Amino acid sequence: MSSSETWLDEIRFNAEGLIPVIAQDVASGKVLMFAWMSREALKLTAEKKQAVYWSRSRQKLWHKGEESGHVQQVRAIYFDCDEDVILLKVEQSGGIACHTGRESCFYRQLQGGKWVEVESVIKDPKEIYGK
Repeated sequence: MSSSETWLDEIRFNAEGLIPVIAQDVASGKVLMFAWMSREALKLTAEKKQAVYWSRSRQKLWHKGEESGHVQQVRAIYFDCDEDVILLKVEQSGGIACHTGRESCFYRQLQGGKWVEVESVIKDPKEIYGK
């Protein structure tokens, strides 16, 4: 490991070798999504200046936008005081971060004891993923 990677040693990855990551729109401050990163994903994100996550369902690296084209250009990387959460400030290509075709993955709000969709679909996922 090169000395240029020692910053990774300060990160407190969990027992599975992952760290939670919040992606936030750099301009609006809106929280776009939550995901996980492995050490390799975080290193690649810092090198490429594009978000690379660890897909727990697929058990592999996931370059955000590899299928959808909705890449996240990383403008800044932060981590919290406990050294166990990463915050990415990103510029979201296409304005869509969620696989449902919405700007944010956080599109449901608890209202009157039920979950209400408060954000519209920008683009049908069938058009994005061709499925």
